[in-house]
Amino acid sequence: MTSRAAALTAMLLAATWAEPALAAADKGDTAFLMISTVLVLLMTVPGLALFYCGLVRTKNALATLMQVYATVCLVCILWMLYGYSLAFTEDARTAPFVGGLSKALLAGISTDSLAATFTHNVHVPEYAYVWFQMTFAAITPALIVGAFAERMRFSALLLFMALWLTFVYCPIAHMVWYWPGPDAMSAAAQAAATATPEAKLTADAVLRGLIANSGLAFQWGAIDFAGGTVVHTNAGIAGLVGALMLGPRSGYGREPMPPHSLTLSMVGAALLWVGWFGFNCGSNLEATGTAALAMGNTFGATATSALAWAFVEWMVKGKPTTLGLISGMVIGLVAVTPAAGFSGPMGALLLGVVSGVVGYIACTWMKSRLGYDDSLDVFGVHCIGGIVGALGTGLLVNPALGGTGVADYISDPGRIVIGYDMAAQMTAQGKAVLLTLVWSGVISAVIYKFVDLVVGLRPPKDRERAGLDLTEHGERGYHF
Repeated sequence: MTSRAAALTAMLLAATWAEPALAAADKGDTAFLMISTVLVLLMTVPGLALFYCGLVRTKNALATLMQVYATVCLVCILWMLYGYSLAFTEDARTAPFVGGLSKALLAGISTDSLAATFTHNVHVPEYAYVWFQMTFAAITPALIVGAFAERMRFSALLLFMALWLTFVYCPIAHMVWYWPGPDAMSAAAQAAATATPEAKLTADAVLRGLIANSGLAFQWGAIDFAGGTVVHTNAGIAGLVGALMLGPRSGYGREPMPPHSLTLSMVGAALLWVGWFGFNCGSNLEATGTAALAMGNTFGATATSALAWAFVEWMVKGKPTTLGLISGMVIGLVAVTPAAGFSGPMGALLLGVVSGVVGYIACTWMKSRLGYDDSLDVFGVHCIGGIVGALGTGLLVNPALGGTGVADYISDPGRIVIGYDMAAQMTAQGKAVLLTLVWSGVISAVIYKFVDLVVGLRPPKDRERAGLDLTEHGERGYHF
């Protein structure tokens, strides 16, 4: 009798967590999310593609564009086939590291399917959420291109990107971002709090199961509003590993390798900044005051970081450069990404100053001292910027510093309780950063080695020196 009662209780609880039959997506939030999705695509193609293209030499301009565009196309396909399922479903057999294949081929998703937001009883169409997250999955591996620019074979790139998305990006996205949503968490907590003595054990087990099937970093309490760890630290450390394993470009340190068109890079950087509003504001999933806060922080941190880098360069080298300004702009965007919806505006300004100065040191002094050839400073900008942002988020979310505090959906079911514990939050942020560095660094190294054994990472030296535009794609970017 007891087992039958427990089974009935479990069924009732499951019914409680299911989305209400009359639930409907909010049209305003849906439009907001769809526009944000298009903006994130804009920051990748053409934004990132043009930014990287201008920074390489003329003979590799088209190859660099090709690598970014092809990566985006490949990831979009793989995301629809299985990537979304791995990142944003749960599977008790693989929890809390990665999801399962229950939504492979987008099975079970229709125009009526809903995805939870961060507010009780507020939903968006799951399709809109799938595509929004797809653009994040597309830009992250595309960022890595800059680290080994001008020296990777196109076939090697495609194989690497497919494996990296599968074994690095999807697990990291799952570990940091996957959770059952506010309604499910609150309903389970409510059921556990009000259960009769006979049903208490079952209700508690269900709540523990929900938490246990969430992502590992989420369970730790780590917060990452729009991808400081998932996108930037993840891509940045993979880029460094790639730069080290491929070795420097032919002639590196002996021949000048200036950007062939800072004009193109400036255009690309401008598109990155515009598109980044979709990245940061859209990550709120709802058109609310938090999205507006993320917008202001994306202005403030970016502007201060760009000027901070330029002024440091001015003091050190005697002249501020366009390259320095746009590099500072990008690292400011990177650093504010995890903090966009958590920090107050003044905190974002401070984060911009710190990231600009730290970024300049990482991309000049540190890179020179260590001697690695990270062609377009993916590690210095994205990994270092992502770490600064992730740790800074742990501090700046503090309400005493103008931050929003951290949401708690369990302690008072049905309400969102705001709290903050500096020691606990900084510990969680540090653990999430270390998890990303180790997971991405180690698995990326294995993937690079595998790709090298299968197809070879680099073209022969004579083909590399002739330029990848001609030798890999049979065309030129410019005819003078």
